[in-house]
Amino acid sequence: MHCAEGYRADVVFPVSILAVPRAVRLVATARLRDPVLLGLVSRPMLDDLAEIEGATSARLHEERFAATSYPSHRPHANFVNAAFTYFRPREMNRFNGPGRGAWYAAFSVETSLAEVSYHMRRELSRVQDYRAVVDYAEIWASFAGAFVDLRDQDPPPTCLDPDPATGYPAGNALAAEAMALGHNGIVYPSVRHVGGTCLVALWPHAVQSVAQGSIWRLNWTGEPDPLIRTICQA
Repeated sequence: MHCAEGYRADVVFPVSILAVPRAVRLVATARLRDPVLLGLVSRPMLDDLAEIEGATSARLHEERFAATSYPSHRPHANFVNAAFTYFRPREMNRFNGPGRGAWYAAFSVETSLAEVSYHMRRELSRVQDYRAVVDYAEIWASFAGAFVDLRDQDPPPTCLDPDPATGYPAGNALAAEAMALGHNGIVYPSVRHVGGTCLVALWPHAVQSVAQGSIWRLNWTGEPDPLIRTICQA
């Protein structure tokens, strides 16, 4: 695979055919709850309200991309579609930016916990208040197919730079090229958990066999690092 814009012209990253039976994404449990209106109106009326919202909602128009790629009748399809529909409107993540979501996962729960802890800590640092309690549910999925493979790269490529200002633009350029070539995603060493491995699926159809696991509580009590414990074992 040739490099994307922003990389040295002589850099070529390998593409591996992967078969990953289980990788985990942590999702805030607030996303698991029923709609707030469900207790106030009947299910048919809720469906009517959703249809009205859909007539004017830019978010739901964008959701067509995800919905046509991941069948709604599959278990937890809403989680998959939401990952590709919701994104930061003004900021990048490592391999996606405004206008395009992605499904990030890790090969172990420990790596996922380190990743979400970093991102939540980053948000809390902006308000200078390390006090929060967030519960995360494990969402397990399997992956197969062609992935750009950034493991065993020495030195690490620019897209894995710990500084988001440097790593994220390079990562987005690489992801754009991977999508143009039809690859399912990118597998890479975790930047926030030494020895861990992450992957990002760039297409909804690359996320398969989705199932929910345990629930973890991350509790910030005034310090940058949270207290972590399981509150519901699968």
